[in-house]
Amino acid sequence: MIPYGRQDISQDDIDAVVEVLTSNFLTQGPKVPEFESKVAQYCGAKHGVAVNSATSALHIACLALGIGPGDIVWTSPISFVASANCVLYCGGTVDFVDIDPDTFNMSADELRSKLEAAEKLDKLPKAVIPVHMAGQSCDMEAIYDLSLQYGFKIIEDASHAIGGSYKDSKIGSCKYSDMTVFSFHPVKIITSAEGGMVMTNDDELHNQLNLFRSHGITRDSEQMKHEPHGPWYYEQVNLGYNYRMTDVHAALGTTQMNRLDEFVSDRNKRAQLYMQELDNTGLQLPICRESSQSAWHLFIIKLNCSENLDQQRLLFEAMRKEGITVNLHYIPIHMQPYYQSLGFSMGDFPQAESYYKSAMTIPLYPTLTESEQLLVINTLNKFVN
Repeated sequence: MIPYGRQDISQDDIDAVVEVLTSNFLTQGPKVPEFESKVAQYCGAKHGVAVNSATSALHIACLALGIGPGDIVWTSPISFVASANCVLYCGGTVDFVDIDPDTFNMSADELRSKLEAAEKLDKLPKAVIPVHMAGQSCDMEAIYDLSLQYGFKIIEDASHAIGGSYKDSKIGSCKYSDMTVFSFHPVKIITSAEGGMVMTNDDELHNQLNLFRSHGITRDSEQMKHEPHGPWYYEQVNLGYNYRMTDVHAALGTTQMNRLDEFVSDRNKRAQLYMQELDNTGLQLPICRESSQSAWHLFIIKLNCSENLDQQRLLFEAMRKEGITVNLHYIPIHMQPYYQSLGFSMGDFPQAESYYKSAMTIPLYPTLTESEQLLVINTLNKFVN
């Protein structure tokens, strides 16, 4: 089977992990801050806070902003459920902004219209979480300008997008946001096996993120309420979680960072081959804005069958029958039974629903061979014809 995505592990990666396994530190040693520093330096951000998953990263980012009961946060309906669940974990209320049908990202125009309506009702969001779908940045300058006008904070969900760029900055620089979240799951651009990271340029947010990832405990005397009793002393100053990354995972992430640009370049080459060979098939191919360089986590095609799910299902089954693992990213969050129990229903976000009825993710990763990619292309051509 050809998977839709997979990790690329080198001997350097293996050696780095083995070195940690034979060292004195398996969990909270020197590799975690080394990984954080390397990602921050690459992105041009001041701070990175490594955690055990991007879901944890989203959660502590919301906590650091003080999201709680009575607060409203908006995100995209086309994302993994974690982009919305993180708000609910904090006791906040989540809502969605419909997508741009070309980029599959949160529409800045829809956001503007929704903000205008929300202001009249005195129901503006405390934060917005734009999702950089498939590796391409949202229109962050437009979203940032709206944040200045309407007073909301921004958490970029860049789980798909490390290595990508927006305008003249790397995604993760936080030039247009308060925080940016990365994922290091095995199918992402780089992997730490499991893991995530929050980037920020704000010192106070950095302090809060560090507390929330580790039980709310500090050993910094400046953050303590009382005089230390001795060199062993620590204090729990808020209610945090055990979201820490281990040195084993950080060692893998650090060596993977050495090949990040190579991975993104390889993904771009494979994406361009798809663009060339599928250009005249009648399939809708991804549209990349001039302002962005996508990290190409996913290559998503759309069939011209938004009113006929049978076509989508038949293609899905035909591809898998040929040993090609296609997928669908994602079922709109507001269509999930849990979210419908919160009051969402079909028809709420028509562009997201139309996307779902016609989208499909085809294989894309650095070690995808040309012969495997041609099999994907020929199978698609055969089905369309």
